[in-house]
Amino acid sequence: MNLAAERIKYITAVVLYGTIGLFLRHVSLPSEIVAMCRGIIGSGFILLYLKARHQRMNPAAVRKNLKWLVIAGICLGLNWIFLFAAYMKTTVAVASLCNYMAPMIVILIAPLVLHEKLDKRKMPCVLAAFIGIILVSGVWNGSHGDLTGVVMGLAAAVCFVVIVICNRKLRDIDALDRSVIQLAISAATIFPYVLMKNYGTHLAINARSVLIILMLGLIHTGVAYCMYFSGMGSLPVQTVAILGYLEPVVSVLCSALFLHESMGAAGWIGAVLIIGAAVVSETYGSSD
Repeated sequence: MNLAAERIKYITAVVLYGTIGLFLRHVSLPSEIVAMCRGIIGSGFILLYLKARHQRMNPAAVRKNLKWLVIAGICLGLNWIFLFAAYMKTTVAVASLCNYMAPMIVILIAPLVLHEKLDKRKMPCVLAAFIGIILVSGVWNGSHGDLTGVVMGLAAAVCFVVIVICNRKLRDIDALDRSVIQLAISAATIFPYVLMKNYGTHLAINARSVLIILMLGLIHTGVAYCMYFSGMGSLPVQTVAILGYLEPVVSVLCSALFLHESMGAAGWIGAVLIIGAAVVSETYGSSD
């Protein structure tokens, strides 16, 4: 197995995830419609990918894990709704960093939900991330602007935590099988909300928005998920954990370089604290 090629695949997937907020800024449609389309297109692409590989889904494994797959799929849909809305309400950097509070939340609740022993070495990481999110949000000096975006980003993080917990409960099911089911359920979850919120509303559909949505569904979801899980299944755990935090780094850089969204000195310090805390935490976890 060519680990260098798998590493490139994984890094490519993570970088693609980090650029989603950048492209969303150029879509004229509501965030919930984009999220629903991403689930539909992404799940369809992975089904075609499985068919091309002459690989069939395992219905028995799906039935065995159905409860956790459904909960994870629902939370995936909610995560996208909250995160995409956060991108529209605040800067891409702030929204992404709020979403990446999820690892710290997992550390705190793991003893209760997963019955895992709390590693006291990780508590400084939790504290550092908490300070970081205060600095990033700007709430400490009243410069946060629209605090709704921060709240939406943190709500996305909570949903992501549930996804992590549910996926830890899954047993004996292929990574791509679980991806197809969760993506499809996420789209089904968002659909009623899309109808309720947009019924009778005139939607500003244009060619640019349609092309971006197709790209997000095919490239940033379908292709990226296949590369992501291919790398995850081949690379060492610590490599996967550390490289995964390229995503918020890419989001922050896209926010600053392409959207010219300034976080200020305190915001950059907060970003370093959040990402650094997550990386150090994962390093501890991988070395046990």
